[in-house]
Amino acid sequence: MATMTRDTLLRKPFNDFRNYPYGFSRSGDFSIRESDALLHYGCLITALVAGDIQPETDEDRGLLAVASGQKEAETAVEKAWDKYMKRINRPKVGSMYGRSKVVDDDSDFDASATEDDLVVED
Repeated sequence: MATMTRDTLLRKPFNDFRNYPYGFSRSGDFSIRESDALLHYGCLITALVAGDIQPETDEDRGLLAVASGQKEAETAVEKAWDKYMKRINRPKVGSMYGRSKVVDDDSDFDASATEDDLVVED
């Protein structure tokens, strides 16, 4: 297995098929510039956060600090990564119908009945 270096990670495109199966640029969550930054720097940031490689430059240290929440995002890459992390970690929206099963309660309906339930009083 080849060793991971900063240059090889920058050449490898980053994809998150679980959260963005059609890519970052087609999701509507990111601008073109943000999706390009994620595609280019995503593998590097992921390796830095996982501890697979050590930060070599000041840029790497800044990316790691933003990813770990130690400082605010300043550069375009840092802002794109911060936005990406907020998008994938947002709470899931529940159903407006709740968790219970839908119960078909038409058992008391009689089609032969001619009376209406609507009562209009003057």
